[in-house]
Amino acid sequence: MLSEFKAFIMRGNVLDLAVGVIIGGAFTGLVKSLTTNLIGPIIAFATGGHSDLDKLQLVISKTLTFKYGAFLNDLINFLITAFVVFILVKVINRVFKANKEEAVQANPELEVLTEIRNLLETEKKA
Repeated sequence: MLSEFKAFIMRGNVLDLAVGVIIGGAFTGLVKSLTTNLIGPIIAFATGGHSDLDKLQLVISKTLTFKYGAFLNDLINFLITAFVVFILVKVINRVFKANKEEAVQANPELEVLTEIRNLLETEKKA
């Protein structure tokens, strides 16, 4: 059982997934810091409000409070993350497309051999 577990962990897909999760967690922290420390104060400066978006709220009554600032913070984080993922996917697709096009290009020697085979088949029929 231990050797099966070791084989499972050492497979490429599991290691790639682990690296992706670790980098994703670090990236999430980076985006949150960007939103909190740079974008939030810029929005506050432009609107004359709080420097921390999380403090923006609409109080209807003592029991009903809408914390729209926290939602805006999360929305900005999501949009930045989604945009970066979009760019990464575009770049990766472009690289893989270029690699596929290189692989699809026929080998000139193979083309010559195919022509020779076709000529030999034509001579056999004649």
